[in-house]
Amino acid sequence: MIDRTLGSVLLGVVCAWLLIPVRADAQQPDVFADLPATIACEGTYPKHLQGVCTNDRDALYWSFTVDLVKTDLSGKVIRRMPVADHHGDLCYHDGKIYVAVNLGAFNQPAGQAQSWIYVYDAETLDELGRIEIPELVHGAGGIAYQNGTFLIVGGLPEGIEENYLYEYDESLAFRRRIVLPSGYTRLGIQTAAFADGHWWFGCYGSPPELLKTDRNFRIVGRWNLDAALGIVGIGDGRVLVASGPRDEEGNHLGFVHVTKTDETTGFRRIDTSDR
Repeated sequence: MIDRTLGSVLLGVVCAWLLIPVRADAQQPDVFADLPATIACEGTYPKHLQGVCTNDRDALYWSFTVDLVKTDLSGKVIRRMPVADHHGDLCYHDGKIYVAVNLGAFNQPAGQAQSWIYVYDAETLDELGRIEIPELVHGAGGIAYQNGTFLIVGGLPEGIEENYLYEYDESLAFRRRIVLPSGYTRLGIQTAAFADGHWWFGCYGSPPELLKTDRNFRIVGRWNLDAALGIVGIGDGRVLVASGPRDEEGNHLGFVHVTKTDETTGFRRIDTSDR
């Protein structure tokens, strides 16, 4: 039988331990610390890669225009499902996947696009809903989320010497259109992501272009770098940048490459020795 005095001491120690505050800023494990330098999405696809995102935990999501794919962090397919043409760039927020979708003409004068956001359950890829976004008059092409704000990008007819960013609140209610004085970029802006304290936009072109802005959408950098098939920040200045070559039969493939933000080059690829 435990002595009462000893029992009281033990009880006091246990209570004191239980009352120790848990720090809100306690270091979380870095789920991306051991990623390989390049991850290949399993399988081949009839149409090309449009964007990538992650749930910041254990999965990657890939939009292949007419196929929506969920993989683990090694690229192994968990689920693949056919979707409407065309599904563009995508983002993750609060257990859901949001995809910019255009069902009409792209990069044409206003009135010919049919712009939507399709919403999917991030676990199952079951469709949860569709939200029309008529403000994207040249076609919705990409979407990103940051701190209560969705930012949607899209097509651009030839001859327009600026791009447009469309800001929406948490419920996808329209807030404002932002003019980005970028000059003309081929087919507008394809991909968008917030990483390392800045917005990044991937554009087609010959050569392709990567645009960097501050939080107020002032352009602070641009490079001839191809990030038009997917950009996603994974913390600590690291960004996954997608590529989508074809195989010998002409089928489309998907890769993401681990990069670091770089003041001189925009992004630079890294390997395990750089981490």
